[in-house]
Amino acid sequence: MSFLSQVRLFAERRLRFPVSDDALVLDVGSGDKPSWRADVLLDRYVGEEYAGQRSGRGAAAVSRPLFDADAADMPFADGAFDYTICSNLLEHVPDPAAVIEELMRVSRSGYIEVPEAASAKIVDFPSHVWWIRLEPARDDTTPPTLVFEPKAARWADPEIASYFERTGLDAQVAKVLDSRFEDRVIMLHWTDRIAYRVEGEVPERFMRAALAQPGHTKDVRAAAILAATDALTWRRRRALRARAIAFDDVVRPEFRRGDGALLEKRIYRL
Repeated sequence: MSFLSQVRLFAERRLRFPVSDDALVLDVGSGDKPSWRADVLLDRYVGEEYAGQRSGRGAAAVSRPLFDADAADMPFADGAFDYTICSNLLEHVPDPAAVIEELMRVSRSGYIEVPEAASAKIVDFPSHVWWIRLEPARDDTTPPTLVFEPKAARWADPEIASYFERTGLDAQVAKVLDSRFEDRVIMLHWTDRIAYRVEGEVPERFMRAALAQPGHTKDVRAAAILAATDALTWRRRRALRARAIAFDDVVRPEFRRGDGALLEKRIYRL
């Protein structure tokens, strides 16, 4: 992967969002590294006991208003957000269809990032519970389709699993795959609708085991990306954080207070 390709990939994943500065942006599954552009955060597993669902540190970051809620049943009003970021979440959830339906309900457009099945079947994280692929569009009138196939075990092939366990080569293979990161993930930009198909259910036993896995290791590359993002966005971040967002403007009608309260940098549990 050339340096120029790395820069372009970094910009697409971390910097460029097709919205103006006055747009309201939600980060679903924000974890410990929420997007710099998000005005509001949502995460179901905010405590350190769910470190396996994130990387870098145990608890979710509370750098902006954070709603502790299920992504499959968000407390937000219909169309509350202009844009929603959902990065590296859908591979963890038991019901991706419900989450996708909620993304389309609360937002008009957004960005989804998930691991690509072919790469993940070589080396994947034990906290992931779906193989995900992007099925090409059939014609110019239909979008590509996200396809979710349930995992029943960490490895797609038990013989390969045995080989990696015996040799310890999985970490080295993962580094090779990461060197072509643009082929390791699906980066889907959507407007209005998300085409998807879920082909079965994740076994309950495997789901419980995935939630109990240790967190991903935060490597030097991840730390450098985070530092670069902070450096390149600090001016815009400062302006965005100064905006006043009314609580009643974003939540569902049954949660509205009618007191004119503004969102604060804290955890909300409705």
